[in-house]
Amino acid sequence: MTTPVPVHHDSASGPAAGNGADVRPGLVSRLSAEAFGSLFIVVAGLGVPLFSIPQSSPLPSALAAGLAVTAAMLAFGYVSGGHFNPAVTVGHAVAGRIRPGDAAAYVAAQLVGALLGALALFGILRTLPGIPDSRTAFDTVTAGFGEHSIIQAPLAAVLLLEVLGAAILVAVFLGTTARNNLNKPAAAVAVGLAFAVLLQLGLAVGNAPFNPARATASAVFSSSWSLEQLWPFWVAPLVGAGIAGLVFRGFATADAPAVPTADSAGVDEGDDAEGLEDTATSDAVTPDAVTPRATRTAAAEVPARRDEAQEFFDGKRS
Repeated sequence: MTTPVPVHHDSASGPAAGNGADVRPGLVSRLSAEAFGSLFIVVAGLGVPLFSIPQSSPLPSALAAGLAVTAAMLAFGYVSGGHFNPAVTVGHAVAGRIRPGDAAAYVAAQLVGALLGALALFGILRTLPGIPDSRTAFDTVTAGFGEHSIIQAPLAAVLLLEVLGAAILVAVFLGTTARNNLNKPAAAVAVGLAFAVLLQLGLAVGNAPFNPARATASAVFSSSWSLEQLWPFWVAPLVGAGIAGLVFRGFATADAPAVPTADSAGVDEGDDAEGLEDTATSDAVTPDAVTPRATRTAAAEVPARRDEAQEFFDGKRS
């Protein structure tokens, strides 16, 4: 009796992944990568507009943030998957690419990194004699709506924009890092460009960041109104991320091959790689694991029957 070989999901990533010898980094390493990447993105995304006052164009800030996302994903994506955004992590959790417990830890690490980055910028502002009130300076880069929006955008407009933007961003991330996508090496560039384009629109409306961690980091060091208006910049992007995650979960179900699943082999699907880790998968299945037993038996009998017929015509058998 032939025993099917289990399908293993290798969660390592990077150029050398997929050879079966790579080991997934530990949770502490992944959380450290998420925290440091989030810090980098906040320093670039908030620092450029903070120190370019009174420049009104959002283009430099959007490009800086997009390039920071690309650089962070290239530098740390092989460790943690390169989320650096609670919305991206929630999208991965809904799509089934990361365990809920790991997702919660990722979000916590992203918040810590974002807050440390904002704290560093706040400390720099406090040393500048030309800026008497550091919190007022942070108000210029903090997400808001109504009177705190550049174009006086109402709450409904901000909610719709955040849902749409987060859904697009998470969809680009999940799509470019999908297992069967031939353009996986360009995932970091695609996500960074998508973020820069969306941020160009978001900053013009109400400093919409499509990143709850970044929104929280800027709100903590701004005036009191910022914390009161923080909730839409958590609820809306998480809703958009959930929508994108559900869509890609449906894609994965529809495209699933007819081979033994992780559940039947005793493998926890929560170990499937998240983000860029999804790009390195080793599915070791022997032919016996996918060929019906009856077909194998029939195929083995064909040569024997042909030998008997040949002996009969040669006169060896009567």
